[in-house]
Amino acid sequence: MKTLDEIERARGELTAIRRDIHANPELAFEETRTSRLVADRLRAWGLQVHTGLGKTGVVGVLHGTGAASRKSLGLRADMDALPMPELNRFAHASTVSGRMHGCGHDGHTTMLLGAAQYLAKHRELFGGTVNFIFQPAEEGGHAGARAMIEEGLFEKFPCDAIFGIHNMPGQPANKFCLRAGPLMASSNRWDIVIRGVGGHAAMPNRGVDPIVISAELVQALQSVISRRRDPLDPAVLSITQIHAGDAYNVIPGEVVLRGTVRTFTTETLDQIESDMHRIVTSLPQVYGATGELQFTRAYPPVVNHAKETAFAAQVAREAFGAENVDENTAQLMAAEDFSFYLQEIPGAYLFLGNGEGDHRDASYHGMGPCQLHNSNYDFNDALLPVGATYWVKLVEAFFKA
Repeated sequence: MKTLDEIERARGELTAIRRDIHANPELAFEETRTSRLVADRLRAWGLQVHTGLGKTGVVGVLHGTGAASRKSLGLRADMDALPMPELNRFAHASTVSGRMHGCGHDGHTTMLLGAAQYLAKHRELFGGTVNFIFQPAEEGGHAGARAMIEEGLFEKFPCDAIFGIHNMPGQPANKFCLRAGPLMASSNRWDIVIRGVGGHAAMPNRGVDPIVISAELVQALQSVISRRRDPLDPAVLSITQIHAGDAYNVIPGEVVLRGTVRTFTTETLDQIESDMHRIVTSLPQVYGATGELQFTRAYPPVVNHAKETAFAAQVAREAFGAENVDENTAQLMAAEDFSFYLQEIPGAYLFLGNGEGDHRDASYHGMGPCQLHNSNYDFNDALLPVGATYWVKLVEAFFKA
């Protein structure tokens, strides 16, 4: 991987920033320390800094001095951590109990900072404007992207296109993976309440048992995927919670079921939600009970724009070689609120391989699987100059096009 020499020389500084953020994780809309770190760095490098968008979001604006251009570009990194414990034992492990950068947002933030630092010193490389968007609250359905948009992100900082990068364990380190069209699924959650008639467990005939009804409902809901959906159109309906009862000898009056639905298209999501409503309201009636469904749409699918995806792939090929670019990577059923940006303006979202965990030291890491949202995960610091270099090359190419 050929990274820019100046960025490579800053590897130690970037690593220190990343590990400082890792050691001090902050949850959605609470990223005050991280936002302050980002804003302070951007100001020190001469960028125009705007804070407080989406509560804790930061936007750094940099105007180039190259050939005049009216174009503007958005580059986004997420900043929030996860509400989970860390099992790693290295010096930069989380100092906050029950909070961890288990998804690599510390690395995403640092890669974008590395690019901002370099471009601030080399404004002659581009004309126009680059907006460095440091976003809060991507995790947990909090939709920090939507919050920033609703507070005027693109009105205050117009962007002709926007790009984002997420590290991906399991992919070879430093490999860029992307695809046009649907890349990541929509994320949706649902709650079902089945209300029967509670009573003594020894006299079930005097009540209406919602647990028995729920057992049948679990099976019926699986038919929404297996029998109602086109088998060539991927979708997931998972039941993840069932809550009922408090005693061995009491039939409860109601059961609560919860879960998620994932799709790559809104049309499929519409069909699944409609089918669920029909089953939940009609099946319990057969037994004298009632059913109610509350369906919440959290994140839409990440749908990359074809032109911008081809452009992003070309930049990666020219910078790092075709062997390090997969332009037809597999779709992922996980979700990302970058989707909200792509509903507003053209752009593309990329994955950057984080490797299989070989960068970890057995003496200090938990050494469980180095997967996202795992307590043994750690971002691969070797990616920092790679990601920063890629952002610089993308900026150069964008304003030359």
